[in-house]
Parts: sequence; structure tokens; C-alpha cells
Amino acid sequence: MSLCEPPVSPFRPIPRRRLFGFEIDPLSMKQAVAQLRSWVAEDSVRCRFVVTPNVDHAVLLQEHEGLQGAYRDADLVLADGHPLVWASRLLRQKLPERVPGSDLVPRLFDSTNGLGPLKVYLLGAAPGVAERAASNIQKLWPGVKVVGCYSPPLGFEKLPEENEQILWRIADCRPDVLVVGLGAPKQECWVHAHRDQIAAKVALCVGATIDFLANERRRAPRWMQHCGLEWLHRMLSEPRRLVKRYAKDAWVFPQLVLRQMFAPRAG
Repeated sequence: MSLCEPPVSPFRPIPRRRLFGFEIDPLSMKQAVAQLRSWVAEDSVRCRFVVTPNVDHAVLLQEHEGLQGAYRDADLVLADGHPLVWASRLLRQKLPERVPGSDLVPRLFDSTNGLGPLKVYLLGAAPGVAERAASNIQKLWPGVKVVGCYSPPLGFEKLPEENEQILWRIADCRPDVLVVGLGAPKQECWVHAHRDQIAAKVALCVGATIDFLANERRRAPRWMQHCGLEWLHRMLSEPRRLVKRYAKDAWVFPQLVLRQMFAPRAG
């Protein structure tokens, strides 16, 4: 990828693909990074936010009204997960490729070379993890400046004073990009609820990305990522937390594919 490629303009030149009751932007990784760079370059007063659905999100979205609202209003919806890409081709709603948040953030950081500093705030992960991630980021990407980190306490989203404190912390730093790693659906719902108050140009809802940047968790080997087996690596790494979730996803997701495949077509 050229580090000085022009941004995608105008935004969303290709119609969104509708899958499983929500819409996804059919952008490649290169196009997604270019779009983010375009937003960062703007003097916008509104925070744009990005969500990255995977199979678990697709299943949650069937019943979670808060997540549905976040997805309806998201400025960019990018497919994080090979099954979504494979299903899109089967359903003739083709997505070009997988754009996982854990790859999108490093690729965005890669793009800073020669384009001026990128100010980033890290929100989420366990205490101390974001600080370790910040240290690694500064070593790997001199063009990225981590201007702040915060690990909210459990249940913070229900505490008005804590939410005001978080928004104040972000506003005090005025980052270009807010990297949010609070887990789904909490991160999407929180950003959606506070999007008019977040003093950042872009908010990225990207799950465990802060943990990966801190080397707190290890990503699957590249061959597993390319074969669509990253979920298996994560499940084996955290069986107590993930086995039940992935079992449900494995049961429900094929039903969603079949339901859309055989749904009556309009017109």
C-alpha cells in the first residue's frame, strides 16, 4: 500500500450491502484507511464512528435494539470476519474483503508516514494495558502520538458522573482518533449514545485491539487468519468465556444465511 494514496471521495461511492438485517460498506482495507485519513484531515465538529461486525455481532443484532441503533447511525460499517465475506458472496451481496479492526488500526498508523502526526486516545482494556499499548505504539509508529489512555471501571456506562469524566478526559486531549476497546455491544452502544459529545474526529469500535497492541493477547498465526480460523484460536485461548458464545453463533448464523437466501425478493 502506498502511504500517500488519496482518500476515497466522495464517501461511500458504492451502495452498502444489506446482510442479516443491517448494512455493510463494501470497502477494501486500503479504501477504509483512505476514508479515515480523509475524515482526520477535515475540520469537522462531529465525531464519526466506525463499527466492525463479525458473526457474533450479526447474531446479537437480531435482538439487541441498542446495537441495532448504533449500526443504523454508524458512519462506516466494515466486515470483520471471513464468514461474513463468504456469506456475502453466497447471497450476491459481495464484500471485497475482510477489514478487521485489529488490522485496521495498525494500517491506519502505517499511513501516518509523511502525512503529519496522528493524535490517538486509547479507551478500554484492563488497567495498565492501554499504557503498555501506548508505549509500543510510540516505538513502532513515530508519526502517532498517544495523547491519553483510560480504563473505565466495570459498569461505568450506568454512571453519569463517570461518563462525564471520560468525555472530559477525551475533550482535554482533542485526539484525531479515539480507539475504543470495551467489547461488544458495550463499545458500540456507548459511542452511539455519546457521539455528539465525543471530542474526536473519528471513534473506532475495535474490541480487543488495545490488548493486541499491548501484547496482552496474542493474535492467531497468519495462516489461521487467512483460513478463517482466528475464531478457533481465540476460543482455545479463552474457552470459559467464548465456547458458549461461539456455539450459539455456530447454530444461529447459518440460519441467518438460509433465511436471507430464501427470503422473497422485492419486485
